[in-house]
Amino acid sequence: MEKLPRAQYSSEFREQAVRTYQESGLSVAEVAKRLSLPKATLNNWVIAAGQGKLAEIGKNQKPLTEMEMELSRLKRELAETRMERDFLKKCTAYFAKESR
Repeated sequence: MEKLPRAQYSSEFREQAVRTYQESGLSVAEVAKRLSLPKATLNNWVIAAGQGKLAEIGKNQKPLTEMEMELSRLKRELAETRMERDFLKKCTAYFAKESR
């Protein structure tokens, strides 16, 4: 199975995600699922926010050009599509075998 490309998030998005978690009363896993984030990523942001270090996360990242952002988005989309295709192939084989 192919690994998805690593996502980069803006500082505003990080702050909003942490604020959503704090104000909603939901679990980290539930908020992460609703925001389409890995649970561990949101958990790291919440911990960093508690220590007052949320603004330091991602400081060393160089800003992406528009072309790099598009390439990253397309790679992620392609990886997800391939995973879906592989899953559907397995389902098709399973149901074809069972219908015999």
